Amino acid sequence: MKYILALLLFLCLTATAAAPADDPARMLVFTKTGGFRHDSIPVAVDILRMLGAGLGWQVDHGEDSTAFSPRNLARYRVVVFANTTGDVLDETQQAALREYIERGGGYVGIHSAADTEYDWPWYESLVGAWFRSHPPGLQKTRLSFAQDGIATHGREWQVTDELYNYRSNPRPRVRVVATIDERGYTGGTMGADHPIAWCHASGKGRAWYTGLGHRAEIYADETFRRHLLRGLRHAAGSSTDC
Repeated sequence: MKYILALLLFLCLTATAAAPADDPARMLVFTKTGGFRHDSIPVAVDILRMLGAGLGWQVDHGEDSTAFSPRNLARYRVVVFANTTGDVLDETQQAALREYIERGGGYVGIHSAADTEYDWPWYESLVGAWFRSHPPGLQKTRLSFAQDGIATHGREWQVTDELYNYRSNPRPRVRVVATIDERGYTGGTMGADHPIAWCHASGKGRAWYTGLGHRAEIYADETFRRHLLRGLRHAAGSSTDC
């Protein structure tokens, strides 16, 4: 009998030890929309799958808000709001997301993630700033990254996309990682300091947001992909750079 008990204990211990290797990091890509729906969503999902696979992550995509439960969110290292819009979570699901982040989870918001959950003040603090408006059409301007290693040459990038104005400048509350030059296009309302991407801590978790990602074509740009990858790694806690 004692040999059977010893064998069972050994099997339990080895199974526990082996579990992490068999349980890759996971990312949830959430694309539910309660308002405008971007045509670029399928492309965004494909690129996020590709970037996640490169990191060795398992990537799940969905639009079912019931995924936002404490038990299910505990499976994920990062949750991505990719071009979500409007009211996408009920109060119970909001509480689950907040608990997940404050206990150490990672959040990435892409473009209209800032056009989401306007009736939930905590979400504004998570995304960093809410969308106010955007100039008509797609416009090209100079974007400046705060760090090297993203743009092909130096820190400057000529980008064409839908360029958001925000309800407030998030700089006092976040670490800005990219700004755009309003002198290069028409319709900017934020002045000389116009953040377009940033990161910050939220509880024990990490949040990263980029205002880019409206155009499907931008996801094919290697600079944008490097930008997203840095955001994913930061949200996952794999890198202090964002």
